[in-house]
Amino acid sequence: MTAMTTQSPQGPGDYGVPPRTGAVAGDGQAVPDAGGRRARGSLRFGFGLFGPRHGRHTLSADDLDGLALPIGDDGVVIGVDAQGQPAVLGLNRPTPYDVVLIGGLWTAQVLALRAAATGARVAVETGRPQAWTQMMHAMGGGQNGLSVYDVGRVPPQGASAGTPVLVVRDCGMRPPRGRVVSGPWQSVLTLLPYLSPVAPRLVRQARLVGVQRISPDEAAELGRTMGLSRGDIDALPTLVDGVTLWCSDRDRQYVTTQPTDAEVGLLGTPRRMD
Repeated sequence: MTAMTTQSPQGPGDYGVPPRTGAVAGDGQAVPDAGGRRARGSLRFGFGLFGPRHGRHTLSADDLDGLALPIGDDGVVIGVDAQGQPAVLGLNRPTPYDVVLIGGLWTAQVLALRAAATGARVAVETGRPQAWTQMMHAMGGGQNGLSVYDVGRVPPQGASAGTPVLVVRDCGMRPPRGRVVSGPWQSVLTLLPYLSPVAPRLVRQARLVGVQRISPDEAAELGRTMGLSRGDIDALPTLVDGVTLWCSDRDRQYVTTQPTDAEVGLLGTPRRMD
């Protein structure tokens, strides 16, 4: 049978809507074509009207490398490595994380400043609060991420994924066991000015150890404790200010901490001794 169209004298076409088109069945009723059935089915199930048709957006396998993004670890930029690439320390973790820094106060304060800049709250436990007072005032008097407490006086911090905490323990050569320990979203950084009798225990418990310039005897002792190579043992007494050897279970990396202008204005230039 030859296909033809029908239109009512006062049908939908009279109101600005295209008339229904289809083949005529044997009883004279118009039969919708396949496209009409699909359109009404889509409308019935809530998919809306069909939009304009466009070609697919495709890339060849050779073009995929052009979409790569330079994404590194999430954390605090603590300096640059030997290749000049940013060295990142992830302090905000869902598991306990202990860091020991055998080095100077300047480096510990830079780490605290940068941790606060990432949104962490910093609680400093110290026997020399005057060394942290200027920094606390510069950050808003304890209202903007940094608080200073006497040794043994750090209250529970209530760390969470939304409000991670870094506890800095600046308690001298023989820091007492802390009341506030590492936990989920709460890392602890213990600062030791030199290699003390309690250092081996703290180093063994730590997930990460940072070592700045120390004496040859201290380097030899620490090398035995940490299993350092002969090259690292010889290098430690010669490190310049601002350079730290960071050691984890699987990695050894020399990092140079380069201060920003704001950090120089607040803390001065890098130094090992305070």
